[in-house]
Amino acid sequence: MNIKKGDTVKVIAGKDKGAEGKVIQVLREEQRVIVEGVNRIKRHTKVVNQGGRAGTTGGIITAEAPIHISNVMLVDGDGVTRIGFRRDEVTKRRPDGSTYQAERSVRISRKTGKEI
Repeated sequence: MNIKKGDTVKVIAGKDKGAEGKVIQVLREEQRVIVEGVNRIKRHTKVVNQGGRAGTTGGIITAEAPIHISNVMLVDGDGVTRIGFRRDEVTKRRPDGSTYQAERSVRISRKTGKEI
């Protein structure tokens, strides 16, 4: 999965096409993401008095429903972009103070080539 929690994405298909929002949650197993302000549904809930004061109040609750990952694209600058990966050489330090060379995977924008 290339989209991560906290990314700003744009919906490219569906009833909310064109909407932008921040990713609240990524559901890996279902290949879906929950985006802030997108695919909102209304759920009718009952009053539950179990547990005394800890009961829930009834009413209509509006919440975001998951949207498939293929229907969103990452926003980079003024437009959308695909996501690629690049391996960068880095110097790491061991607890005893010595250093060594290692590689780090970095997400990059396919459009600009810059690090995300």
